[in-house]
Amino acid sequence: MALVKEQDVKLLVITGMSGAGKTVAVQSLEDLGFFCIDNLPPLLLPKFAELLEQSKGKIGKVALVIDLRGRDFFSSLFESLDQLEKWHGIHYQILFLDSNDQTLVRRYKETRRRHPLSPDGTPLDGIVQERRLLEEIKGRAHQIIDTSHLKPSELKEKIVTRFSQFDQSGMAVTFMSFGFKHGVPIDADLVFDVRFLPNPHYVDSLRPQTGKDPDVSDYVMKWTETKQFLDKLIDLFSFLFPQYSKEGKTQLVVGIGCTGGKHRSVAIAEYLYHKFKDQERCRVTHRDIEKGG
Repeated sequence: MALVKEQDVKLLVITGMSGAGKTVAVQSLEDLGFFCIDNLPPLLLPKFAELLEQSKGKIGKVALVIDLRGRDFFSSLFESLDQLEKWHGIHYQILFLDSNDQTLVRRYKETRRRHPLSPDGTPLDGIVQERRLLEEIKGRAHQIIDTSHLKPSELKEKIVTRFSQFDQSGMAVTFMSFGFKHGVPIDADLVFDVRFLPNPHYVDSLRPQTGKDPDVSDYVMKWTETKQFLDKLIDLFSFLFPQYSKEGKTQLVVGIGCTGGKHRSVAIAEYLYHKFKDQERCRVTHRDIEKGG
């Protein structure tokens, strides 16, 4: 039987805390054309690989939900995943959905569900036990999304953004500008503070504009410290991006923060996007640009 080629099938393993949004994630991935299976026992992964081989390339993107509903979770999961790569050439990524204890307890109370690990106890008892059991796979996850403060629609948007090009090779880099006064993005992998740069907010003619406007961008870029900072940052990213990609990371979010997220961080994020867009799969987003400086 011919092996499935790595470039033919991409496998996404979805796991994480019960109540953290796995159902929303699966529904979002189905909309993206993933072949999805919920609660597949890890021991059946090799058999599933044979099914993929028999499909002769008709199935290209697969998402499997594997969690603690299967009691043999840790005893066979990693061994089965390693077999997929070694014997079937199927490249996999692990997405871990997390949420803080307070939010998980609230969600269980709202739905009146029992925690699978604590059917006769409190939801918190089950959450504490589950978090301990999932510690190893969280450490091996390629991507982690904290859904504590996300609405279902916001989680769906993140899933679509991160995995719409999952079957493409290489790492996708998102440069995200934000304002520290609005909070640090919870999904940022790297965060850089540019509040040390001169602030266009204090120039009357520039205050109403944003970092996407040429006048503001020129103001931010003209300073010696800006040029030195960007030279060092570009050198750092030129080293880091290939290393992350080699390690298997498929999505990297780089947060660039200033005070309000309207001027300096926007200009820097735009500059970095244009600098790297021909080398990496890049996008740029401005979280707080409409919230004021």
